[in-house]
Amino acid sequence: MPKVIAVLGVGPGLGLSIARRFGREGFTTALVSRTATRHDTYREALTGIPTHTYTADVTDDAQLRDVLARITADAGEIDTVYFGPADATGGTAIKPLTEAGPADLRTPFENFMLPAANLVAAALPPMLARGSGALLFAGGLSGKHPMPMLGTLAPASAALRMYVLTLHAALREKGVYAGILTIGGLIERGDIHRVFTSQDHGFTAGTLNPDDIAEQAWSRYVERDAAEAEFNAMAAV
Repeated sequence: MPKVIAVLGVGPGLGLSIARRFGREGFTTALVSRTATRHDTYREALTGIPTHTYTADVTDDAQLRDVLARITADAGEIDTVYFGPADATGGTAIKPLTEAGPADLRTPFENFMLPAANLVAAALPPMLARGSGALLFAGGLSGKHPMPMLGTLAPASAALRMYVLTLHAALREKGVYAGILTIGGLIERGDIHRVFTSQDHGFTAGTLNPDDIAEQAWSRYVERDAAEAEFNAMAAV
């Protein structure tokens, strides 16, 4: 039976590239997004790859658990989860750390770190039970290098990165892989890239090809030795 990858937070950029790369290796893909608006487009882009599409907000624990159960019922046991939900509208207001209070720091943790922990709590037990599987996360470069312009987002990014690195070490002898894609730059074809480039910011941001990132994600999945792949298109970092 084909292996299944659940792409949680699929978009036209990295999520779709991840699905395509794993699909080329014979995986069945299960794509999850907040709305079904572009599901037909995604299925067309993945012609020849068995694809299921679902609507859910994967940052909500109840919806996350429900959609994982539906994927398992429809496609079979989930071998790999890619977790990369993002809000192109900038749902989390970024505040400079010099002006931030505890509540300003709490919100990014609730939006990014805690949903990742909820995913692990839901998806990891069956992987441990069978001794195989993989958890891949999208992270930000501000979690590794000081980037003051990302303010209150940086501590949550750092927490997510260390969470995944520690999880990788804890799972090393258990047959399950955990890894993070640490991304610094705008991902071509993605929603955040579209929103950013539609406005004049007075500077040009570095861009990254999602297919290149997906290729590294596949390599990490196969090799399972390194917990992190870094992609840095930020000239000053």
